[in-house]
Amino acid sequence: MLDILYRDEHLIAINKPHGLLVHRSSIAADTSEFALQILRDQIGQPVYPAHRLDRKTGGVLLFSLDKTTDQLIQPYFADKKINKEYVAILRGYCPEEGTIDYPLAKENGTIQEAITHYTRLATAEIDVPQGKFTTSRYSYVKANPETGRMHQLRRHFAHIMYPIIGDRPHGCNKQNKLWKEKFNMDTMLLHATHLSFQHPHSEQQISINAPLQEEFIRVLDILKIKPSEAPKPIAQY
Repeated sequence: MLDILYRDEHLIAINKPHGLLVHRSSIAADTSEFALQILRDQIGQPVYPAHRLDRKTGGVLLFSLDKTTDQLIQPYFADKKINKEYVAILRGYCPEEGTIDYPLAKENGTIQEAITHYTRLATAEIDVPQGKFTTSRYSYVKANPETGRMHQLRRHFAHIMYPIIGDRPHGCNKQNKLWKEKFNMDTMLLHATHLSFQHPHSEQQISINAPLQEEFIRVLDILKIKPSEAPKPIAQY
């Protein structure tokens, strides 16, 4: 059973588990479970994904419940009419805040504008040697992608040399191996915490928040970062 965060006659949102594909894909032919089919069967009616989350990313995933709403809501994402907010755990102590303005290439080579704003919420250090360092350091960050490119946050944080823990192939292989071997943790620590937008039918402001999932909370506990340090929604651009 998927955790339903919001539902009305036109829209429904779930807290997608890490590792669950949104829908059938040729790149994961060996997979038999998908958020779209599970949700459809759970509520007994067709659903249409309004946007996408990476398989490895957890958090708010929005669906339309009819084709008319789907046609109305999808342009919101392309036109930056939806505020999207994520949290992530990164390798190293990143700057307190910043904007990553770094274009990203599509699979066909086309270059697209890509902008991410981020704020560091907390830092942590554990007594586990890593490379030439005697400890391992981490940052807990809030990120607001202004654009919505494929793997944008993963690629952007890797670009500034603070990759997301558990990310493959954009992350740090040494850190991923450390977390797998020492803590039996191989979840990518990226979670979509918040979506807000104007409802396409009622024009009311909708705000949807997704609680962190068990494995993410376990890592925060290992790092001694309090869940109360989770971010508050930031202003829409």
